[in-house]
Parts: sequence; C-alpha cells; structure tokens
Amino acid sequence: MIILSGAALSVLGLIGIIYSIVAVARAKRAKLDDAALRARLAKLLPVNLGALFVSVIGLMVVIVGIVLA
Repeated sequence: MIILSGAALSVLGLIGIIYSIVAVARAKRAKLDDAALRARLAKLLPVNLGALFVSVIGLMVVIVGIVLA
C-alpha cells in the first residue's frame, strides 16, 4: 500500500512538471516583452518547484515501501 501511494504522489508530481513545461512553452510562444515574460515565469516557478518536491517525496515513499516490504 505504501508503494502505491508513493507511486501516486510521483505521478501527481510528474503531471505538475509537465504542466509547467507546457505553460512555459506557451508563454515563450506568446511573444511577450521581457518584463511580462519574466513575470509569467515567476508565477510558474513555485508550481514547478512544488511539483518537483511532490515527485521526490513520492519516490522516497516508494523506496521506503520497498525497504519495509
């Protein structure tokens, strides 16, 4: 059960990372000026870091589940 919940966390984090990649690509394609692009990327940075954190925690939970199994 621990392994499955860790895998679910990792998948959730991966979805967040993919969302961040798509959002950054859309922002770059929008041909914004430098200040507007920086502002949009600054809003996306916490989402990216949060998704990375959730993914890493999920992988840690999977490893703990494997060790305890």
